[in-house]
Amino acid sequence: MTQDELKQLVGQAAADYVNANVPEGAVIGVGTGSTANCFIDALAATKHRYRGAVSSSLATTTRLQSHGFKVLDLNEIDSLPVYVDGADEIDHSGAMIKGGGGALTREKIVASVSDVFVCIADTTKRVDVLGQFPLPVEVVPMARTAIGRRVTALGGVPVVRVTKDGAPFITDNGNEIIDIKGLKIGDPRALEAQINAWPGVVTVGLFAGRGANLCLLGTDTGVETIQYPRD
Repeated sequence: MTQDELKQLVGQAAADYVNANVPEGAVIGVGTGSTANCFIDALAATKHRYRGAVSSSLATTTRLQSHGFKVLDLNEIDSLPVYVDGADEIDHSGAMIKGGGGALTREKIVASVSDVFVCIADTTKRVDVLGQFPLPVEVVPMARTAIGRRVTALGGVPVVRVTKDGAPFITDNGNEIIDIKGLKIGDPRALEAQINAWPGVVTVGLFAGRGANLCLLGTDTGVETIQYPRD
């Protein structure tokens, strides 16, 4: 199967999971990226079951609304039974690197209030040690250089994310992203806490303190369901 076919496979599996486990009238949380888009497309057939969705990005909001979903502000809801999103990497504990699409801050906010975090990914995203995919860090622009020095001291290589025309990539929150290359992340929770404590960091794209509860992993033989114990 191609990677696109695997994404469609896990998108449908996530829609089936949500339809089977989330009560009618609930609000669902939806992530950002091509795999999350496959989930949105698959869930559209049963959108009438849900009061609406909380979106992690402007792009996801547009996708949801194009299918007729009502998009709610997180401040308008009391509970979020499930959050479905992809990952750039996921390890065997359910810790992830996310943020390749630039929506890491809103993704982390929505994930933090969900009861169940369902990661949807293909087998290329499962790794033994996080870090081959560059680790995104959303930063306040004035802190970019200072945070870059801290990254270098960690042994990483900071690269400011840019658009196709060479301008700094700007997140939905008006900030910039530094992608850290060259790290082998043996303790994702510790590194997440360390980087989040740096002044000027908005969010680091490590999802370890709040990792996945469940991964629906697309393989050539079907969808593998992996459960992760959470504290």
